Amino acid sequence: MSEHHSAIAIILARAGSKGLPGKNTAPVAGKPCIAWTIQHAQRSKHLSEVVVSTDCPHAAAIAREHSCTVVDRPADLASDRATVDDAARHAFTLLNQRRERPQTHAVILYANVPVRPTDLTDRALNLLFTSRCHSVQSYAPVGKYHPWWTARLDPTTSLVSPWEGTVLNHNIFRRQDLPPAYIPDGGIIALAADALLLRIPNVPPGPHAFFGLDRRGIINPEGAVIDIDARTDLLVADAILRSSST
Repeated sequence: MSEHHSAIAIILARAGSKGLPGKNTAPVAGKPCIAWTIQHAQRSKHLSEVVVSTDCPHAAAIAREHSCTVVDRPADLASDRATVDDAARHAFTLLNQRRERPQTHAVILYANVPVRPTDLTDRALNLLFTSRCHSVQSYAPVGKYHPWWTARLDPTTSLVSPWEGTVLNHNIFRRQDLPPAYIPDGGIIALAADALLLRIPNVPPGPHAFFGLDRRGIINPEGAVIDIDARTDLLVADAILRSSST
């Protein structure tokens, strides 16, 4: 595997969660949730190393059981105000300091996503490598939650008005007549090192600066990625994984 066609996988597994405490290590279809992401990463042909960045002793133990490198995440990068890119940048920089030849690409994978397409990481990295873009993120169709069907509801009068424009629902009432629209599904973020390290010139400041300027996307089918934020997500993921293994 060429260094120019490989990447480090950084799996983010913060201990705290307001929505569903312990979700990263919760059992899903007979395995800790994070184990599904680790095994997904280890099947990729483009990843040279799989790293778990965490402040959770349980997640760290699971990572070591699966032969992953563990990066201890500092407390200031493990709060609910810490950003994804700060935590990933910390792990990536630490690892590159130990390497004879610094890695030039990374992927960010969330430990609370046990369901994602098997080929997702390789698809994202193939696009990153061939296009030489700054970042690739996975998206899913918004389905019936289309932005053209978003409305404002006055809390006092209960009057409904369009979110934008002057015509409610853009005067479209059939789902098949809506223009395609997509939303990030949490499956993967693949990055050039210069983007993650905020070294791309002329990128506007903001929470998404680490994506760089040349941002690309790959599309997953609706429901192909399950991002666990609530107990219902956990139940859905468990059912999908159990049914796919039978």
